[in-house]
Amino acid sequence: MKFVSDSKLFRNISRYGPLLLLLLGLSLCFLYDLTSYFSFPVIKAHHLQLLEQVNNNRLFSAVVYVISYCALVSFSLPGGAMMTIVGGFLFGPMAGTLLAVIGATLGANVIFLAARHALLDWFRPRAGSAIFKMREGFKVNALSYLFFLRLVPIFPFFLVNLAPAFLGVKLSTYLIGTFFGIMPGTLIYAFVGDGLGAIIEIDANVDLDIILAPRFLFPLIGLGVLALVPIIWRRKNLEVTRD
Repeated sequence: MKFVSDSKLFRNISRYGPLLLLLLGLSLCFLYDLTSYFSFPVIKAHHLQLLEQVNNNRLFSAVVYVISYCALVSFSLPGGAMMTIVGGFLFGPMAGTLLAVIGATLGANVIFLAARHALLDWFRPRAGSAIFKMREGFKVNALSYLFFLRLVPIFPFFLVNLAPAFLGVKLSTYLIGTFFGIMPGTLIYAFVGDGLGAIIEIDANVDLDIILAPRFLFPLIGLGVLALVPIIWRRKNLEVTRD
C-alpha cells in the first residue's frame, strides 16, 4: 500500500512539479522586481560593462545570454524585445539573432512540455466540440499554423507557447515552427540593437514597438499569410476530390 502511495506521489511530482517551479520562478521574479533588469534604463547604465564582458569572454557571455533568454521565456516574463535588442548590441545582428532564437526556442520548449505534461489530461474532458475540431485541424496543419502565429507579431508570445501544448502538436513540429517562425521578427530587433550604441550616445529612447511599424509589420503579415498557403491548397484539393 505504501509503495502504491509513494508511486502516485512520484507521478504527481513529476507531472506537476515542472509547471509549479515555473510559476514559483515567475512569482519570485515579480516579487524581487527582476524584470527591471531587462529595461532600457538599466541596459543604458551598464552597456559599457556588458560590452567589456563580451569582449573579454565572448563564448561564456553567449552561453549566459542564451540561458538568460531561456529563463525569461520559461517564466513568461516581459522583456523579450529588449533582450533581443541587447543581443544585437553585444554580439552583432546575425549572431545576436541566432543566440536570441536559440534561447527563446529553448524557453518555449520548457513551457510547452511543462504545460502539456501537467494540464493536458485536465484539458481534454473539458474541451468542447469546437475545441476538439480545432485540435484535429491544428494537428494536420500544425507547422503552417505555427509559422503564421509566430510570424505575425500580434499574438502574445506566451499564449502561442501554451496553446500548441493542448492542440496535439508534436514536439519536433513545435520546435521547427518556433525556431524559424520567430527568426524574422528577432532579426528586426537585433538590427535595432546593432545601433543601440548610437541611440545611447544621443540620449534617445528605444522604440520597442518598431516591429508594428508598417514597413516591418506588413512584410511579416505577408510571410504569415504565405505560411497558410499549404492549408488553403489542401482544402481546395479536398473540395475538388469531393466534387
